[in-house]
Amino acid sequence: MANKYIYGPVPSRRLGLSLGVDIIPYKNCSYDCIYCQLGRTTNKTIMRKEYAPAEEILRETKRYFKNIKSVDYITFSGSGEPTLHSKIGYLIKEIKKITKIPITVLTNGSLLSMPEVRHELAEADIVLPTLCSVNQDFFQKIHRPHREISLESTIRAFIDFRKMYTGKIWLEIMLVKGINDSKSQIMKLITAVEEINPDKIQLNTVIRPPSERYALALSAKELEEIRKLFGQNCETVTSFKEKKDIASIIDNRKKILDVIRRRPVSLNDISNITGLHENEILKYLDHLRKEKKVELNEHHGINYYEATSEGQND
Repeated sequence: MANKYIYGPVPSRRLGLSLGVDIIPYKNCSYDCIYCQLGRTTNKTIMRKEYAPAEEILRETKRYFKNIKSVDYITFSGSGEPTLHSKIGYLIKEIKKITKIPITVLTNGSLLSMPEVRHELAEADIVLPTLCSVNQDFFQKIHRPHREISLESTIRAFIDFRKMYTGKIWLEIMLVKGINDSKSQIMKLITAVEEINPDKIQLNTVIRPPSERYALALSAKELEEIRKLFGQNCETVTSFKEKKDIASIIDNRKKILDVIRRRPVSLNDISNITGLHENEILKYLDHLRKEKKVELNEHHGINYYEATSEGQND
């Protein structure tokens, strides 16, 4: 039986081998980030509700772990902002009854200003929020947030959450070339990060095709220079290092490459043909592009993946 809300496990650059839990419909989000690999936000909202049935999500999770599959983390992420789901706290608590695997939440952090969200996320083992700038203009330019979200309240919420949360906070800083990567911007970010006091800082940049073409990546050298400014508590997000020879990963990689070999295909095409979740596919495409087996081309505003000569012969 195919899963609707659980996908993977997928090789994650930040979390190793991760089982995804997608509890929000496609592109329901409080932000409309220029770097988002899933495209423009179609429903910009801060309304919390039970977007996906909590009991169905739990049934899928129980079914998955009947066959005890090895993963490093269970991660709430996916197609939209997971904290929009009004039962995320309940889901975290119930999944902890099913397995001892650590639970993480990938969030933009915008709803942490709500006390109930801070309380619910306190049940997770690791929370990974995002902070890109402490300048209001750049914050608006990068995230294009819901009109009721302010930078000041977001930073304050991060600080308040740190004070009450006993788990780990891994703070992502997404850097976009020419927007929030200047020395002056970085130094202001460092001051704010010191007050937030995360357990780890993860520097990231635009890797996948973004929703806006002008959202450009920093080089590895540029990222490393910025990492040095943050100190030893900071790391750059690099490629997934496969620690285990997992048959499902090898099989999915082959399945995706076989589809791309036939003809140029979009992300949606690959998902429809393979039945894999789009977020899952993006992880494999990262590696295939890095290995130069797949290349990205645009036609009439749509991104298409094509096999290179090396990919055809893989």
